[in-house]
Amino acid sequence: MTVKVWQTIKVQHCRHAGGEVALEAEILYPGEHLPDLGPRVVAHRCSRGIECGLLDEASCVWAGTNPTYDPFAEKQPEEPKK
Repeated sequence: MTVKVWQTIKVQHCRHAGGEVALEAEILYPGEHLPDLGPRVVAHRCSRGIECGLLDEASCVWAGTNPTYDPFAEKQPEEPKK
């Protein structure tokens, strides 16, 4: 039987939510009869996504309200100024 579990990936401060948030992923673990398959990530969410969804402005991809903005994405190094 497949097992679905929400696991915390990272806990960090969110400026938009105004506090600590847990970034979570829904992981599917295959049943015993399919042991060669690894776990799969099927969804992600923020522990305070519902609160952010009630605000007037769209927040981020983790809350499900703005798919183009991920405030927790690793920052790309800036190119040196010439």
